[in-house]
Amino acid sequence: MTSLPADPSAPLGEDDRDSAVRRLQEAYAEGHVPHEEMDGLLHQVLTAGTHDELVAALASLPAEKPAGTSTIAAAGGRITRRGEWRVPRTLKVASAYGSVRLDLSRAVFEHPVVDIELEVGTGSARITVPRDAVVDLDALRTGWKDSRYKPRRPSRPGGPTIRISGVMGFGRLTIRHARR
Repeated sequence: MTSLPADPSAPLGEDDRDSAVRRLQEAYAEGHVPHEEMDGLLHQVLTAGTHDELVAALASLPAEKPAGTSTIAAAGGRITRRGEWRVPRTLKVASAYGSVRLDLSRAVFEHPVVDIELEVGTGSARITVPRDAVVDLDALRTGWKDSRYKPRRPSRPGGPTIRISGVMGFGRLTIRHARR
């Protein structure tokens, strides 16, 4: 969540509410919020009008972990990550032109939900995700070609959720699940 304003009774912005919902979802996914309480807490967060009300709705959650954000950027050429590497909570990938290759099949996930923010001008992007990953592409905008992704039929529980957002300009995003 963003830092609190000087006046805690100030109206909430959409970013604050979205951040609170995301934090509540992560706490639920990590088992800190029982299923029976989730609907009530979500209702409190969505109906909160001020920062005070939002803080009261989230008071029962454990302290927020420091967000891990990494940025990979290149004006041109290839951006590649593969093998065993730690995936941060938020990964920002920016490429003006060139290709992006992210292989997450052997990566180490420290968070149940990972956000990948793509900013690709001209070029392609290919992301290989673990077999049991759940991929969410709802926040991704494509300019020229649609993304290629075929979800696995029954996804095994326990895998990471990978939310991909941002903009793909003139190029295509291809996502596939690892075979092993």
